[in-house]
Amino acid sequence: MARVVVISVEGDDALWVADLDAGTVVPLPSPKSGGLKAVTDLRATGSIVTKGVNLAVVVKSAEAALSGHYDG
Repeated sequence: MARVVVISVEGDDALWVADLDAGTVVPLPSPKSGGLKAVTDLRATGSIVTKGVNLAVVVKSAEAALSGHYDG
């Protein structure tokens, strides 16, 4: 099973690649073509696109997440 996730946060155009096995998160250049380009275009219209993710929440800090809190 792949353990790499492409993420973006509402209000920010940046894309990020999180490699969960390596424990890294790095910026991803905006795609110029292909399926990822199509979903980033949808995101620009306000759509939310998820595939293969069963939990995603924004928290104020890593400390908040580690203590079990999030603003939901």
